Amino acid sequence: MKKILLVCSAGMSTSLLVTKMREAAKEKGVEVQIDALSVSEASTAVDHVDIVLLGPQVRFQKPTVEKLVKGRIPVEVMDMRLYGMMNGKAILEEALQKIN
Repeated sequence: MKKILLVCSAGMSTSLLVTKMREAAKEKGVEVQIDALSVSEASTAVDHVDIVLLGPQVRFQKPTVEKLVKGRIPVEVMDMRLYGMMNGKAILEEALQKIN
């Protein structure tokens, strides 16, 4: 099972996106665990996920998160347009491509 971590400033703005991504995964028949945390909480989870997706509002935190993962997994900033539209399907597909 693939594990995706979404990171935003408070972990709140991504909750709807998590729901939409889970729905898209179910439609595709893909087993995936998707969670959302704030930047300050991300350090507790990065060792247990396959990719970290940063919300556009915290893109400046990418170097910090990259230090936490030590090159083990991809750290990507979500596309601002897809994030704004809460396009869970497209964001899920991009994440799965980067994991594989």
